[in-house]
Amino acid sequence: MRSAMVGALLAFTICGPFAHAADVAAGKVKAELCVGCHGEGGISQIENIPSLAAQPDQFIQWQLVFFRAGTRKNEQMQPIVEQLNNEDIRNLGAYFASLEPPKAPKPDDNPELSKKGAQAAAGRRCASCHTDSYAGTKGVARIAGQREEYLVKALREYKSGMRSGGAMAAMADVAYPLSEEEIEALAHFLAYL
Repeated sequence: MRSAMVGALLAFTICGPFAHAADVAAGKVKAELCVGCHGEGGISQIENIPSLAAQPDQFIQWQLVFFRAGTRKNEQMQPIVEQLNNEDIRNLGAYFASLEPPKAPKPDDNPELSKKGAQAAAGRRCASCHTDSYAGTKGVARIAGQREEYLVKALREYKSGMRSGGAMAAMADVAYPLSEEEIEALAHFLAYL
């Protein structure tokens, strides 16, 4: 009994100062650095730039850590993430997770392509990581409603091995066998969810 109490006290002493809740308001202020590319409210209006609105908190945090560490490389992101401390990263994750997701473009301009994309998603078992609604969870990205051309770019990068960072091995296994037609269909299907 005593050793359990000592262990709990030791865990609180070690983790206590780091286990405070994220500050969404501070994350919103810090997100002003992101608006130029990722858009107001985390909804990108720029080609090949992902929307961050409603991305899972842990996913945002991990991506920022990967960029800051240089594991994931991007010339535009490097100078920004070098300014971020761990608290900023926690706050940004909480802020972007609190936002409403992007609205899918309506109506679907190519339902046949979406049907092929749905088949590719089922065949590659995308829902097993990204959830049945493709909204992501924990460290896994929300892909529903993401920009179509960005999804194409990301899948091509995973297929070619260009993208590194979290989930690289799993995504490379999924993307490598995809044909160009399947990549385009999958991206279209997900963008219109």
